Amino acid sequence: MADQNETRPTPLGIYDRAVADKITAIEIIALSLSAVWLLGAAIFFLTLPTEASAEDTANTSLRFMMTMLAVFMPVGMIWVAATAARSSKIMREESQRLQSAIDAIRHAYIVQSQSGRITAEPSVARKLEEIAAAQRKTETALATFTSSREAQSARAVAAAPAPQVDEQTTLPLGTTAEDMAPSISREEFIRAINFPETAEDTVGFNALRRALKDRAVAGLVQAAQDVLTLLSQDGIYMDDLRPDMARPEVWRQFAQGTRGRQIAALGGVRDRSSLALASGRMREDPIFRDAVHHFLRRFDKSFTQFESEASDTEISELANTRTARAFMLLGRIAGVFD
Repeated sequence: MADQNETRPTPLGIYDRAVADKITAIEIIALSLSAVWLLGAAIFFLTLPTEASAEDTANTSLRFMMTMLAVFMPVGMIWVAATAARSSKIMREESQRLQSAIDAIRHAYIVQSQSGRITAEPSVARKLEEIAAAQRKTETALATFTSSREAQSARAVAAAPAPQVDEQTTLPLGTTAEDMAPSISREEFIRAINFPETAEDTVGFNALRRALKDRAVAGLVQAAQDVLTLLSQDGIYMDDLRPDMARPEVWRQFAQGTRGRQIAALGGVRDRSSLALASGRMREDPIFRDAVHHFLRRFDKSFTQFESEASDTEISELANTRTARAFMLLGRIAGVFD
């Protein structure tokens, strides 16, 4: 059977149980103090006068017990303190090794993620592609219908004796279904940029579908989806973040063009791990950096339009969406709040 004190490596080779030292400095100090105390006690009691009265002789047993306590109790206290000190030292060493193991595991996961191990596309991305495909089919149908109506209108105009130019509204060339789609409501905008909660979130997907038909909002949704997908590759998810929420008036200052420390409350993400991972990738990955800057510009423009008509309650609801949390995180590492 292997020795219990033998080093036991883990699969990663990073967390090994320390070999227990038989005698440490703590035991040496305890032995020295014990020897000094026993020597001093022996000298003290040996130099006491040996003459005793009859009354003292009757209390010999009690005197002996008190003497033993006076001699050995301090020795016992010394070893109790030595044992506690050694246990504390072992716990500190184990804690340091465990922390090193956790850091190494996290680093290995990040390396594997960046090397392409995590290749599964998030469900939100698949849903967006399905919605985009449906949108393209709808645009094709609308374009066909519009062409038919235009042909019919041309024939009707040719047959009419006196056409009235002012009564017919003409659309410029290049007009698409997105240009003719009505703007979405503020409630739908908030739902769309928070993205659907689950695959069964019909309300969320309906709001997202309407948002993708709005040219301005679609740009923000696509930019947000890009950065959320990139962040998920490093294990950073917006649902895990618990940012400090800023007051609506601070958000309004941002929409009105204020930058720097006056709106520092918007950078409420305090998760050090997420900040460190995102900041490191911002420096090393140019694709990620471009996606972040594009997202920040889109969010700035869209929120400025949203704030002009939104109530404080609606601004607070928007601040709690996944897109807004991504803005808090990425805005902080990009220096928007410095």
